[in-house]
Amino acid sequence: MRTNAALQAVLQGRFASEFGLRPQLPPDVLPLGIPEVDALCGGLPRGALTEITGPASSGCTSLLCAALAQATADEETCALVDVTDAFDPESAAAAGVVLPRLLWIRCNGNAEKALRAADLLLQAGGFGLVAMDLADVPPGDGRRISLSSWYRFRRSVESTRTIFLVSGQEPYARQCASLALEAGPVQAEWSGRQLEGVWLPVRRRKPVGVAMEARLRWKPEIAG
Repeated sequence: MRTNAALQAVLQGRFASEFGLRPQLPPDVLPLGIPEVDALCGGLPRGALTEITGPASSGCTSLLCAALAQATADEETCALVDVTDAFDPESAAAAGVVLPRLLWIRCNGNAEKALRAADLLLQAGGFGLVAMDLADVPPGDGRRISLSSWYRFRRSVESTRTIFLVSGQEPYARQCASLALEAGPVQAEWSGRQLEGVWLPVRRRKPVGVAMEARLRWKPEIAG
């Protein structure tokens, strides 16, 4: 395993400009670029752990991709810890992710490898956003991640400008998350046999406040 110093040397070689002094610091939150969700949560807080949960096909991976798209479009260097190798670069690029600014780490379904990778990335620093995609990890495996690991991740980003974003089927980080969003299930809107649109509810579980839910609607494109 690479030491932290060795990992940082590799990162500096690939993303040299991100590890030097930057003339302007990014804001304290990262907007997702989805007005309904940004109004609901105010954006993803920096220096904190954010968790997005939802069942399969709930849209939580789409929200993670939206965050990567926004951060890379803002010329921030990001990292994705892809636990089950589910990331599709072509779809991500079509959604606005700037791939040259994304470090993609494939873990071949090895959760322990993913945790070690996330740990090293957060300690190395220099990233605007580090995401760990647990969406396709069986909930039983996700629950086995120790609470001490989540506390360590939270401490690693405190007092930094880095966002640590985790997606999964269940809320594994629990009290360690500063912002917790729940997506889905997706609801189809039909007119007879024709699909009129798809609704995606997004609920804010933490912090508790007045506005607790937003509904996103996608209308399918009908070929003429």
